[in-house]
Parts: sequence; C-alpha cells; structure tokens
Amino acid sequence: MAVTDQIEQLIEAPIESLGYELVGVEYIQGGQSPVLRVYIDSSQGISIEDCERVSHQVSGVLDVEDPIKQAYALEISSPGFDRPLFKARDFERFVGAEARITMKLPVQGRRNFRGILQGFSDGEILIEVDGEVYALPLGRLAKARLVA
Repeated sequence: MAVTDQIEQLIEAPIESLGYELVGVEYIQGGQSPVLRVYIDSSQGISIEDCERVSHQVSGVLDVEDPIKQAYALEISSPGFDRPLFKARDFERFVGAEARITMKLPVQGRRNFRGILQGFSDGEILIEVDGEVYALPLGRLAKARLVA
C-alpha cells in the first residue's frame, strides 16, 4: 500500500469529525525535506484557522502511528482554484470542467492530457481532448488538477 493511501486511512475520520472533507494527500520527496501535503475542503471554504485545527489533529495521529519514518514537513491546504483531483468521485464531481492530467505511463502514446472531464467509468478517467475521448486508468495517474 502506498504511503499516501495509508495516511488517508489514518486521517480521514479525524478530519471528517472536525467537519471537513479530506480531498487528498500528496507526499513529495526531494529537496532538503520531504513534504506531506493534506488538502481539505468544506462548504464554507477553508481559512487559516481551519488549517491550524486540522494540522493539530493530524499531527497527533501521525505522531502516534508514525507512517513516515524520516523527518518531513506537514502542510494543510485548501484545494485552491486549480484543485487537485485524486479519486473517482473527483472526476465525477467535476464533469464538464477543464483539467490537466499527467499519467505515470503513456496512454495511446502520450502522458499529458488537457481537456474537458467526461466522468469516470470502470476504473478509468474519461477526458475529451481535441474532440477525442481518452480513457485513462486511475491506477496509473501521476497527477491531475483543474485548470484555473
């Protein structure tokens, strides 16, 4: 299981108990110190105080469970205008929106796609690029964001 999947399982319930939605988790290695970025959202939007509340709660859980053995920086963030997309529900929720998608491995000879989301079906993200609909396996997704 990927470390981000493990972390999502650990922190989703505590975040929801505070009244927020866990949008997704990114673990970025490289540079001087790895970064664990947790995206949260709510119907009222996200303030700095919201990030602080979630940070305190998530820090406690991660300190006890210790899924990352090395030092890292924890960042709690709102998804922003160029919202990252992680799960099937994200691709269904934003049908009709423009998105940029990068795949880990090429699909039909390409890794980068920019187009209009058409939904999610049978484990695949559907995106229309230049009049052609591509079916991209969610399991091979590197990253996806809405275009602001």
